[in-house]
Amino acid sequence: MEFIIKIGQFLLSLSLLIVLHELGHFIPAKAFKTRVEKFYLFFDVKYSLFKKKIGETVYGIGWLPLGGYVKISGMIDESMDKEQMALPPQPWEFRSKPAWQRLIIMLGGVFVNFVLAYVIYVVMSFAYGDTDIDAASIKGGMLIENPLLTDIGFQTGDHVVKIDDTKIINESDIRKNIIGANSVTIKRNGTEKTIQLPVDFLGQLSSSKDRSLFDLRQPFIVSKVLDTSLNKGVDLKEGDIFMSINGKSAEFYDQVLPVLEQSKGQTIATVFKRGNTNIERTLKVDDKGKLDILTQTKASDLEKLGYLKVVRKEYGFAESFGVGLNKFTGQITSYFGQLKAIFNPSTGAYKGVGGFKAIYDVFPSTWSWPAFWSLTAFLSIMLGVLNLLPIPALDGGHVMFLLYEIISGRKPSEKFLEKAQLVGFFILIGLVMFANGNDIFKAIFN
Repeated sequence: MEFIIKIGQFLLSLSLLIVLHELGHFIPAKAFKTRVEKFYLFFDVKYSLFKKKIGETVYGIGWLPLGGYVKISGMIDESMDKEQMALPPQPWEFRSKPAWQRLIIMLGGVFVNFVLAYVIYVVMSFAYGDTDIDAASIKGGMLIENPLLTDIGFQTGDHVVKIDDTKIINESDIRKNIIGANSVTIKRNGTEKTIQLPVDFLGQLSSSKDRSLFDLRQPFIVSKVLDTSLNKGVDLKEGDIFMSINGKSAEFYDQVLPVLEQSKGQTIATVFKRGNTNIERTLKVDDKGKLDILTQTKASDLEKLGYLKVVRKEYGFAESFGVGLNKFTGQITSYFGQLKAIFNPSTGAYKGVGGFKAIYDVFPSTWSWPAFWSLTAFLSIMLGVLNLLPIPALDGGHVMFLLYEIISGRKPSEKFLEKAQLVGFFILIGLVMFANGNDIFKAIFN
């Protein structure tokens, strides 16, 4: 069921983005009376799952879910239709249109990607508002278990104060700013300390089996004692909080689990907090190091118990437009920062580049519309930015040559454009193979 939910979200998001991106090319092409021969979701190599001709355009769904396309008459694209290009230009063809019209047609897909992301952020801000965690309110600091972090000086219990020069206000600020950062300032036992990150931190993280960073510590709060537990009948109630084991502090899972592992088959003296009272209980640890006690870790429960403070913001309709714009521009800035790191070999960030498997993995295992739309907005920005790269065969490559034509007044020859398209195609194939190869490598060796 988990696979069905994840693949369902993945395909729905991908299909939505492809159709709308190609619609961004289709609409201005039709507006400028340019013939569109095909409009396809996914690629129809050899055959189609569905196709229907309406007017002069064949609409269809291909079997290969690696993208989609619109085939515009008289345009040098991935189809490499040399027979059509060898014929005299016709008024309805792309090559016969003024450069400014061709530029608008080529930018249409990226424009739609950016507009879609912005609209999603606006609607989500209005419909859901924002929910975050006040970073300063987190009791017990952060859970830090990744050897990559502990080896350079981080410890569980550290509070993240700043990343580079950016002050951390909410817990989500850590995730937003850690990519490409040089240093992290933490507070430990009331004293601030700045820890420098390795230049190739992103590369090491991408290659690591453990990719956790700064997580919330989970307190051990009783929900239910299982019927199969050796501790069935012990007076423990829902909401009791583990405080100590054999006289040692054990309020959080990361403190409890190591002690249980060392106490297999033994009894332990524990202290729980019930309301404002501490209660002592003797518990039995089974041979697997388990107590068989279910716990509760809902954010709302943790807030009530004082472990953190949830920050909730709601926005009016008009206010949502400004909030959505801030989220949109912030995400674009962040993604350009990631691309900068990827193209800088010293950071090792290229090791984290992923393909379709990586995109599939970011979707949650339970259906969540807020998560779905948030990820779709991010992927829409990603698709838009990548399509702007000046690589022939991408929209950005066509735009590059059109800008040259507009500025110089000289149109590149069709022979040159065909060769450039071929080079760009092989570059894209190489990038796709590299990204998906990274996925395969991680699946086998991590």
